[in-house]
Amino acid sequence: MSISKMINEVFPAATAEQWKQKAEETLKGKPVETLGKSTYEDIRLKPLYSKEDLENQIVSQFPGYQDYRRGINPLGYVTSDWKVAQTITATNPDELKELLLSSFQKGQTAISFEVSEKLISEISSILADIVTSYPFNVNAKEFQAELLKAVQSLAEKSDGRQELSGYIGMDPIAIAVESGSEVEGVYEQWANTIRDTTESFPNLKTILVDTTPYHNGGANAVQELAIALATGVEHISKLTEQGLSLETVLDKMVFKFAIGSNFFMEMAKLRAARLLWSKLTESYGATPELRKMVISAETSKFTKTKYDPYVNLLRAGNEAFSAILGGIQYLHVSPFNEPEGQATAFSDRIARNTQLIIKEEAHLKKVVDPAGGSWYIESLTNEVAQKAWDLFLEIDAKGGIISTLRSNWLQEQIAAVKEKRQKDIFTRKQSIIGTNIYANLQDQPLQVAETKMSSNAEFAIKPIAQERLAQGYEELRSRAEQLTEQTGKGPAVGLIALGALKQHKARADFITGFVAPGGIQTVKSEEINSFEDAVAFVENTPLKHYCICGGNDQYNEIVLELVTKLNKQYPNVQLYLAGIPENQSDFSDAGVTDCITLKSNCYETLSKLLDEMEVESK
Repeated sequence: MSISKMINEVFPAATAEQWKQKAEETLKGKPVETLGKSTYEDIRLKPLYSKEDLENQIVSQFPGYQDYRRGINPLGYVTSDWKVAQTITATNPDELKELLLSSFQKGQTAISFEVSEKLISEISSILADIVTSYPFNVNAKEFQAELLKAVQSLAEKSDGRQELSGYIGMDPIAIAVESGSEVEGVYEQWANTIRDTTESFPNLKTILVDTTPYHNGGANAVQELAIALATGVEHISKLTEQGLSLETVLDKMVFKFAIGSNFFMEMAKLRAARLLWSKLTESYGATPELRKMVISAETSKFTKTKYDPYVNLLRAGNEAFSAILGGIQYLHVSPFNEPEGQATAFSDRIARNTQLIIKEEAHLKKVVDPAGGSWYIESLTNEVAQKAWDLFLEIDAKGGIISTLRSNWLQEQIAAVKEKRQKDIFTRKQSIIGTNIYANLQDQPLQVAETKMSSNAEFAIKPIAQERLAQGYEELRSRAEQLTEQTGKGPAVGLIALGALKQHKARADFITGFVAPGGIQTVKSEEINSFEDAVAFVENTPLKHYCICGGNDQYNEIVLELVTKLNKQYPNVQLYLAGIPENQSDFSDAGVTDCITLKSNCYETLSKLLDEMEVESK
């Protein structure tokens, strides 16, 4: 066919049914639905979305208009760029001032820092030169009143009260979720602070709805959104009771979300958040302008790891990209070593530059809601929104956010999702690169000081543990490192490699990768072709744990006898088998401790191995 003919060739449009038939031919008769995937939100993702998925559903046509799923500004980032708001952590006032001032020369566009008791007394000197130059992005928590007082004094001196913008917020419910503190009595004092600030700084927001403690406790996107709505309603109810107008409360409100690793789900979460808040505030009779949701986002702490920490760069980049496509006003990208508590100059620069690359090189500040109209993203947005709305109504029916936290009902809902996440990580159904798969035993971990709540303490609200998903495996690695210090050699499993390389390599490599997440190395034999070869290997490597690796035909022919003889000669040795033989019960009877397969619970197997190795070392 000539090029000119190819250009003019017209192919008939394929229908969804035709695509489905072709796909099922490739799947050898399996239904195409088997390509779908379930999420932690109990949403079934389809392998293909089409315009039929949006039939009879309302989809916003333009950004900047209700229901605001496509953004709160008609021209998006083109006219209202998101703020680069890297949260700066410092140990003393001089350091914070230096880091803040230098950050604005390197692309930072918002005043964002972690407030602490050490810093609050010197905050006036820290902010003196910049208080009205940039918008604030500060979750001040229990230090809000003190910080606002200092900012007010500085702004009045410079006659810059009108220029003060951004938000210096707090969320008493989120504080209680992290610390277990009481919420009652907080709203009266908080309302006074908001009232005073509103009169002094009309453009500064002070009311925060912070969902990050729930996210970092393992919550899914639907739970985060329902909690955001329930918290927003609680703030409205309690603050209007204290005499603030509905208009003031809505105008001063900012929502804070953490962005996880599920790229499209997190994008849909942000879009659904705006849709739901618009719907909810419409029922209060709010004006269109007051129905807009201002979002401050940060990449997730929950997804970060202390081993192979440079992978955190990729995680944060993925999460930042998702947040920006979802539509946000402020963004903090985690430095790769954030689990240590404080960034270095290098890690901070890389994190900030991640935003700048997306903004200046990927040109996302020049496009308006590129996700809009996608059949997949729009459908997912609708599904997430509907499920979140249903859960919000359930929370409301149980008395609201504070009531469900006091009864521990909400904590239990989140814990159930977290348990599912952990199970998938432990069985390696879900991967954490460098942690439960492709673990590098030569890695130097970040120095992380994990904080744990006392189990005996009494709390008004049971706190939600702020943990990272990788912590279970990281604890295994720490145990392995302690064993190395105690014994002078790293914990190891011997691999009895049967036959030629092609017969045992696949399973030997699998076992090496399987035990590495626990900090356990493997010692591989030469080719084992007889019982005598196996005995010689065991004698030369006085280990207590060995795994036999070979092909299925070898298992049927020689391994049963080999296991029986080895157990008789070395009764204190634990023998494992890579893969599952046809007659597994016979191998168990002969003395095989366990068969290790792709479906094995990696975490439990490694924990058991380390338990036994720790006993042996004493």
